Amino acid sequence: MATFEENLGQLDKIVQSLEEGSTTLDESLKAFEAGIKLSRTCHKELNRAEKKIEVLLKQNNEVKGKENFEA
Repeated sequence: MATFEENLGQLDKIVQSLEEGSTTLDESLKAFEAGIKLSRTCHKELNRAEKKIEVLLKQNNEVKGKENFEA
């Protein structure tokens, strides 16, 4: 199983490839599909990490309110 960083790197390569526009329509659709899967996988990993952080902070009685981790 690939790490979060590996998945993110693959996603970045797919985005670059699609932005270049040098692939066929079929190749672009396949790349887009792979990108969507990678994006969902990364999102799930980020959600797991956020929940783990919340649990760790609650264990230390440091949570006073949920922080917004989005920029």
